[in-house]
Amino acid sequence: MSRGSAPERSGTTVPGEASSQASVDPAALMRIKSLKLRAKTVVEGFFAGLHRSPTHGSSIEFSEYRAYVPGDDLRNLDWKLYARSDRYFIKKFEDETNRRCYLIVDQSRSMNYGTTGYSKMEYARTVAATLAYFLTLQRDAVGVLTFDQELGDFVPAKLGPKQFHQILVELSRPAEGRGTDLEAPLRQIVSVVPRRGLMILMSDLLAPAETLQTQLSALRARGHEVVLLRIIDPAEIEFSLPDPAMIVDSETGRQIYVDPAVAKARYTERFNSHRREMEKTCEATGVGFYEMRTDQPLDRALSSLIDAKNRMGKSARRTNRGGAR
Repeated sequence: MSRGSAPERSGTTVPGEASSQASVDPAALMRIKSLKLRAKTVVEGFFAGLHRSPTHGSSIEFSEYRAYVPGDDLRNLDWKLYARSDRYFIKKFEDETNRRCYLIVDQSRSMNYGTTGYSKMEYARTVAATLAYFLTLQRDAVGVLTFDQELGDFVPAKLGPKQFHQILVELSRPAEGRGTDLEAPLRQIVSVVPRRGLMILMSDLLAPAETLQTQLSALRARGHEVVLLRIIDPAEIEFSLPDPAMIVDSETGRQIYVDPAVAKARYTERFNSHRREMEKTCEATGVGFYEMRTDQPLDRALSSLIDAKNRMGKSARRTNRGGAR
């Protein structure tokens, strides 16, 4: 249904597959009032799924080491660890252990929509809190930016539990929410986050695909790894309006009469066309794209994060090897 950079299958368990053994029903998760407890529940379930897997080699990415890959500098092998485990591990470069990650959360009006008992915004905030908790456990610096028509709150990336608490405070703030403008906030991010890092954008992406390409290209040109998590309500995919009705455009407040018998085919065509355009834009700019339905578990967000971190690690290793020549 969606497309992104596929996890590699080199004899190890794909994180998303391993975690499916302990996935948490999002409806049950959202009944937990504490955002912190939601995040811990998802992450602990994810780790439990990895540990239950018979081949959980991917979990080595969570430690201070990673599995040896052909082409790595043999001088970085940890021979003492090899003697204990009979497996080859490489000590991580500094660039791999001190990453900076920014969670960029859409708080526009359209994110207040939801047919599952909770909104897309609540789901996106829970995803952001989950990723922040996971990154904190991994001793990565993490920060948060919010936006609607422009950049809102900005918490610079830092390490530690206190930073995680500050992020939870920011994510819990009531959002007024205006229309969506992805271009302006991304343009601002390029200037306020000068150092290379990982950018994870959580949005329903209700904007023209062509407006994204320039700004995504600018982020990539600065050396940032970028991932888009499209947060979507199932009713937006299936167009489940049963009878003709007046509906309200959540972005503009304009009322529109909709007859589903007439509108469904055109809506489905335009929705799928927009999705394809987003995928092509991400593919052209080297950006990961993942679609997350709000009625599905949040494990996919953690899988996409690990995917992106692994790509950053490979890029850092290539840079280090190139510099050594």
